[in-house]
Amino acid sequence: MSNISVTLVEAAAAGDRAAFEDLVEASWDRLVRLSRSVVGDGDAEDVVQEALLVAWRKLPSLADPTRFAAWASRIVFRRALRRRRGTRPHLDLEAVAEPAVAGDPAATIDVWRVMGRLAPRQRAVLHLTAVEGLTDSEIGAVLGLAAGSVRAHRRRARERVRRMLGGGAS
Repeated sequence: MSNISVTLVEAAAAGDRAAFEDLVEASWDRLVRLSRSVVGDGDAEDVVQEALLVAWRKLPSLADPTRFAAWASRIVFRRALRRRRGTRPHLDLEAVAEPAVAGDPAATIDVWRVMGRLAPRQRAVLHLTAVEGLTDSEIGAVLGLAAGSVRAHRRRARERVRRMLGGGAS
């Protein structure tokens, strides 16, 4: 999932603020992308900052330093879910733009609007699959799901996107 050094994680867990800053810098973009996939642009960085404060306090309890990236991602995901529950924007399907040219749905689809209609776990699974390139077991570690559940969430998300875009059940 990442190339964060175990030595850096151990130093940060021992209270080295500079080491933790290096961990944050190495993880920031990935964590913000994950957060954005759940809460959208407006709250993504705030969620990551809150999650990293939690991670700093709990880092000494991390048993396996090689799992830092998945552990931090899971904290971000849980924080993003909490934030999402507090702000549930609703979007009418009619707000999703119609294709400009028949047969070319990519011409005018607002991906964020379509993704916003998915359940947070489905959105996170699609993001971690397509953007981060994680395997089902890596996604499961981040989200606290079994690999089979990851596949089920991905399948349901794809089916829902297909329906929203008028692709039927194919």
